[in-house]
This record gives sequence, structure tokens and C-alpha cells, in this order.
Amino acid sequence: MLGKATVDQKQLSLFGNYLSQLIDMQHPLVVLANQLAWHQIEKQFAHLYGRVGTPSHPIRKMVGLVLLQSIYKLSDEKVVAAWKENMYYQYFTGEASIQWSQPCASSDLVHFRKRIGEAGLKYIFSLTVNLHRPSINQAKEVIVDTTVQEKNITFPTDAKLYKKVIERCQKEAKQLGVKLRQTYVRVVKKLMYLQRNMSIPKRAKEAKKAISKLRTIAGRQVRELGRQVLKKGKEREYAGLLKTMEAIVSQEKGTKDKVYSLHEPSVSCIAKGKTGKKYEFGTKVSLASLPNSGVIVGVECYPGNPHDSSTLASTIEQVERLTGKSFERILVDKGYKGAKLLEGCQSQKVLPGKKGLQKGSYQYRQYKGCCRRRSEIEARISHLKHSHQLDRCYLKGKVGDIMNGLLAAIGYNLHLLLLQIGKGVANNQFIFFFLSLRRIYTKFYSLIGSLHTRLYLSLLTTS
Repeated sequence: MLGKATVDQKQLSLFGNYLSQLIDMQHPLVVLANQLAWHQIEKQFAHLYGRVGTPSHPIRKMVGLVLLQSIYKLSDEKVVAAWKENMYYQYFTGEASIQWSQPCASSDLVHFRKRIGEAGLKYIFSLTVNLHRPSINQAKEVIVDTTVQEKNITFPTDAKLYKKVIERCQKEAKQLGVKLRQTYVRVVKKLMYLQRNMSIPKRAKEAKKAISKLRTIAGRQVRELGRQVLKKGKEREYAGLLKTMEAIVSQEKGTKDKVYSLHEPSVSCIAKGKTGKKYEFGTKVSLASLPNSGVIVGVECYPGNPHDSSTLASTIEQVERLTGKSFERILVDKGYKGAKLLEGCQSQKVLPGKKGLQKGSYQYRQYKGCCRRRSEIEARISHLKHSHQLDRCYLKGKVGDIMNGLLAAIGYNLHLLLLQIGKGVANNQFIFFFLSLRRIYTKFYSLIGSLHTRLYLSLLTTS
């Protein structure tokens, strides 16, 4: 059941310390809290709650905690702990007075993200884009690029995957209430020790045999678990898990669409071509940003490993839907060669290379300027990864990949807005200081003038 809405922060209560009297009302978080359309957000998510049951936490409080998470890259536990210590966090989430208890359990944030889902985060992302409407209206170009959002898995190896399959089979058999013929606990432990010697030439043959033995045991356990599941009549419940484990056991070196994780089978291996990190295991994310202002106006997540050229059309469609306008130029890199735009799209795709060169000195300078502006998005991707949790996705499944990308973009857009508000406050303080100096000077000048006239009159009377 939906709980009570947030209290009016301008209404005074009989007890408690009022936050508006204790904090700086020109703080960027306070100004941002007053700019967000909280009533629209509460109205948008009100239908997700029932009419009976235990009252829930206020929608503004939960949405505010999710936004603070994405802005400052905080985990569920850390944002709940920081909320108790930070009065600005409490004001941002709708509190009128100081609160000494935690806002909610950290697990409540997990349930709230599941409740609003992908559609809810897309709605919040559209609101953050609209907050930058002046920058969107002035922009004539949009920059598009892709990056990899890594999943929270370890580096996959055959022996490690086989061991996880064996352990998972034992776990599921215990939950079913059946007993497999053999657990292989001691055998697996010994084989895992032997397979570590693959890099030693004298013991490489022994290590290969250990990996082959692990694979045999894993296949044996999967087949036996499948027979027990058939006896229990739970084929539908275990169909997906058994299929994933069979794929791990049967896949070879040249197999396409390999499974790299047992708990995240949708993870893909994406080659980076860099010496520091040749491969990344995750999903591909397409980002669209505006030059100069840096606002993220489009985020799309693609399962598998599609070519960049096949992601441009859907990204531009989302950008035009959110911004409500069509841009003159779309700045992309060489990976988008051959990409087709939407039908009826008036935008011009600008690619670096000889084919993009224009005749005439002015057209050439304009083209080179577009190529230089395209590289701006690389720094923004770095900020998204290091400051807004796009570097590693801890949310589960394909939906978790989409939601993590949206949360990172929401946090980045709000962070830009906080920086703009902070600069505006600093400029206002400088202007106020300048005006105060001017007032002091005028008062001092008027005082000197009055003293001068008094001295002149006294001299006249004495003479």
C-alpha cells in the first residue's frame, strides 16, 4: 500500500529542528531539489502500489535515494548510512526536520528498483534531459559512441566454470531432496590443484588431463541431475539452468555464443584491441551526448556483440524522441562506417577519414572541427565509468544492464546540473560582494563629503 506523501517542507511543525533554518538554502542539492518535479514523479509511480497492506516509504524519499546513489556512486548500504549524517541528503529526499534514524533498509532500494523497472528509470532519465532544455535548444550536433559495460563476474576459465557447474548440481540436488551418486568433493579439489600448472611445460600435459577430467565430471553431474528432475516432475523450473550448464560442458574453442558465467549467461566477450585489457565481458552500451554542454541525451543497451553500425538508428530514434528535435550533424567514429540513419532523418553523418573531406577551405575547417568535437565523448565515457558506476554492473540480468546504464546517465546529467548551480551561486556571491563594496564606498564618500561641508561652515563662522 502506498504510504503517506512527503510533508510540506515550508510548513513548520511543533517539534523538531527545521532543516531550512539549519542548512544553506543556496546549496546546489537544495536548489536542485526545488527544481525537480516531485509531484509528477509521485503521480507517475503511484499506480505501482496497491490499496491494502503495510504502508510503503514515500515515493520521493525512495526516488531521491536512487538519484543520490547515481550522482555520488554509492552502494545501497552506503547511501542509507550517509543519509543519516547528511542534512542536505535529507532535505533532497523531502524531509522537513532532522531525522536520526535510517530512511529505509538497504534491501528496500532493491525492491524499489524492481518495482519501477526499466520504464520508470526511462521516465526519470527523460526528466533529467528536460532539465537541460536550454543546452538542447542551442545544440546543432550530437555525438554518438559505444562502450562496454562490464558485468560483475570473474575472468572465465574452463576449469573454473566446470567447478561451478559441479557445485551448482550438488546444491540443486540438495534443494530437491535427492542424493547424487557421488559428490566428487575431494577429486575436484585435487584436480583444481593440478590444472594450475598449465604454464609449466613439464606439467602441462598433466594439467590438460585434469581439465578434461573436470569436464567429464561436470557432464556426468548435469546428466544425473536432469534425470532426478524428470523423476520429480520439475522440468519447467530447471529447464533454463540445465540448458545453461549443458552449454558450458559442451562448448568448444570455436563455439559461437559461449557461456562465460553460470549466474549471468547473457554476458558477451567483447574485444577491445588494447594492450592493457584485450577483452571485456559484459554488454555493449550506446551513448549520445551533446558537444560543449556534455548532456547525455541517449542511452541504449544491446545484448550480444553487435557492430556499431547496427546500433546507430535506434540510438538516434531515442535521442529525437527525448529531445523533440532533429540535429543537423551526427558525429561518430570510423566504427560506424556503413551505418544507416532513420528514414526521413535530415541529419548528416560525419565520419573521420578521407571520404569526409569537403571541397574548399571553409568546409575543410568545419569538417576538422567536427572531428575534434567528436573526441569529447571519450572523456565523458571515462567520467561515466569512474564516477557513475558504468564500469561494472552489479544488477542482475539483461534488465539490470539497461537499468545500470540509465542510472549512470541520470547521475551524470544531475551532476552537470549541480556544477552549473554551483557556478551560478559563486557568481551571485561575487556580485553580492562587489555590490557590498560599492555600497561601503558610497557611504564613505558621503561621510567624507558631509565632514568637509561641516569643516567649511565652521571655518566661515570663526572667520
